[in-house]
Amino acid sequence: MGTQQLAQARREAMRNTSIVGAITNTVLTIIKIIFGFIGNSTALIADGLHSLADLSTDLMVLLAAKYSTQPADQEHPYGHARIETIFTVALGAILIITAGGIAVDAAQRILNPESLLKPTPIVLLIAFLSIAANEALYQYTIGAARRVKSNLLAANAWHHRTDAISSIVVLVGVAGSLLDFTYLDAFAAIGVALMIAKVGWDQAWGAIRELIDTGLEPETINHIKQAIAEVKGVKSMHMLRSRRMAGSSHIDVHIQVDSRLSVSEGHHISDYVRYRLYELNPSIADVMIHIDPEDDELTELNKALPLRQELIPLLEKYWCEILPKYSLDQCTFHYLAGKIEIDLFLPLAEQSEIPQSSKLAQTLKSKISDLSYIGNIKIFFY
Repeated sequence: MGTQQLAQARREAMRNTSIVGAITNTVLTIIKIIFGFIGNSTALIADGLHSLADLSTDLMVLLAAKYSTQPADQEHPYGHARIETIFTVALGAILIITAGGIAVDAAQRILNPESLLKPTPIVLLIAFLSIAANEALYQYTIGAARRVKSNLLAANAWHHRTDAISSIVVLVGVAGSLLDFTYLDAFAAIGVALMIAKVGWDQAWGAIRELIDTGLEPETINHIKQAIAEVKGVKSMHMLRSRRMAGSSHIDVHIQVDSRLSVSEGHHISDYVRYRLYELNPSIADVMIHIDPEDDELTELNKALPLRQELIPLLEKYWCEILPKYSLDQCTFHYLAGKIEIDLFLPLAEQSEIPQSSKLAQTLKSKISDLSYIGNIKIFFY
């Protein structure tokens, strides 16, 4: 699936799952809170607030579907996927705040036994209904999340699953209260709060790690290194960096190739590495490869060396008497180990006119002996 197709599929999946989830959670919120009061169950009311939080996150996913899947533009050259990440942080924060409110209310009831309520059997039926509805929502949403590789959808799916689990806790607490274990309903509410807080923290922390560009897991990095090393023409690699962006991964790496390769061959090797990584891991959306003729990880060896436009006039000045007719525009310069090696190309038909052609390289080198940054000189005739 191409990048644009994946973005379109993600947008549709976010919209569809959030609409279904919003409708379901609206109904569940109303039913739980109403029957929580009617059935005297603090835990069911807490579970209703959990469904309300689910409703808010469904609306957040709907907004994320609109903005996070927009294509890259001039102001956002990497796209808008991080909007999804920000919404995931907000979703986690809402869950944690909701959990705190539920836990405080339940704790106050435990500390004040006169405020404890004894649920009625109708609460059990509502809890069963909630378990079935939220498990169905989980299966529907997690399937869509896996299909379009969306962390936000996966987080929302687990939000639905935790609502189902919290309803199971409500079921146990209410059943205990009906058996005259009065405190169980309040303790069940605290249990629900702890589960909500755990899921909220996991979602928020994972998204925060993405926002600060935390790298991929060591196992994934090792697979990437192995795939790069297997490409013919790659001598070594270094400065491998990775980061996440919504449901995708981005890789930067320096690869070292033979120092005498042409620019086009080095570029071809880098393209092969890029396609190899795309095949290895479908979540990789972008690979930036820097080609090195030598290992530049520790130091910038060639930073102070002159560029071609400075070097050619200088060499022509030194060599004007030896090579009066020839332009040096066809020279190839190799910037290696802090020096410049020169490949000089001269016409084969004019070879006889060049004095002492067999010793020409040595003569040229002696003329520029004060240029300490010049390394070997090789002469080729064509």
